[in-house]
Amino acid sequence: MDRLEGMRIFAAVATARSFAQAARSLGLSAPAVTRAVVALETHLGARLLNRTTRSVTLTEAGARFHADCTRILADVVAAEAGAAGAHTQPQGELTITAPRMFGRLHVAPLLVDFLRDHPRITVRAFFADQIVHLLDDGFDVAVRIARLPDSGLTAVLVGHVRRVVVAAPAYLRAYGVPRTPADLERHATIGYAAGGAPTPAWEFQTAKSRRDRLLMTPRSRFVTNSNEVAIAAALAGHGLARALSYQVADDVAAGRLRIVLAAFETAPIPVQLVHAGGRRPPAKVQAFVEFASARLRRESVLHQRAR
Repeated sequence: MDRLEGMRIFAAVATARSFAQAARSLGLSAPAVTRAVVALETHLGARLLNRTTRSVTLTEAGARFHADCTRILADVVAAEAGAAGAHTQPQGELTITAPRMFGRLHVAPLLVDFLRDHPRITVRAFFADQIVHLLDDGFDVAVRIARLPDSGLTAVLVGHVRRVVVAAPAYLRAYGVPRTPADLERHATIGYAAGGAPTPAWEFQTAKSRRDRLLMTPRSRFVTNSNEVAIAAALAGHGLARALSYQVADDVAAGRLRIVLAAFETAPIPVQLVHAGGRRPPAKVQAFVEFASARLRRESVLHQRAR
C-alpha cells in the first residue's frame, strides 16, 4: 500500500480511536484498515496502537508518529490546494472557534470587517468555553487563551491577559480590601465552575517568589458556569470574582470594579491563534490569521502584565 495512504488511514484510526469508525469515515472495509495499519507498523518496526476488544489507544511511538502524520498530511493538503489555486485567492468556508466571551467581544467585530474585505470567504464561528479539538471537529483556526503543549499545530501569539480578582467598590468599602490570599477566608466569593465540576481552587503566587504557588478554595455562596454572570454578580456587590483581565477591562476602567490582590497574580496567560495549516496554510487561513493577529495586537486589553 502507498505509504502516504497508510499514514492517512493510521491518522484516521488514531483520531477516532476505532478501526470500525475510521473505516466508515474513509469508505473502506474494516479488514482493509486493519491490514494497512499492520503493514505500517511492520514497515516502521514499531507498535503504534494498543488494541483490546473495547478500546484502541496510542503507544508512545504512535503518539509521536500521529503528530508527525498530522503535520505531513496537512502539508500535502496545502500543496494540493496550492496547485488548485486556493493558496493564491482566499476563498471557501473558514471555520473558527474561540472562548464565548472573547469571541463576542473581540472576534465577532473583526469577523465583520474581514468578511467585508474578502467576499469569496464564508465564516462559521463557534464560541464556547470548552476546548474544541481543532482537527477532530473540523476547525481551521482557534483562539486559545492558555499555555499550549507542543503539538503539530501552528500558534501565533497576539497578546497576554492576566487572571485577576475583582470586586465592586461598594463591597470593598463595606467588607474591606483583602491584602493577601488568606484574607479570602472572611470574604464572600463568586465561583466559576464549568460543566457541573467542583469549583476549582484560585491559584496565586507569593509576593516574594514567583515560583511559590498558593492555592485557595473559596467557599462561594454563588457558583455559575458563566463568566459574564459571575462578573455581573460582582458588579452587584455580591463579593469577589475571578476573571481574565480582558473580561473586566471596561468595568475596571470605568471604576465599576476594582482589582485586588494584584501582587499575588500568577504569570500572564498567552493569547494565541492556532491553526493546522503548517508552513503553507490555505489562503483563507493565512488571510484571516494575518488580519486577526494585526488587529488583536493593537488591542490594549491584550497587553496585560502582572503588577
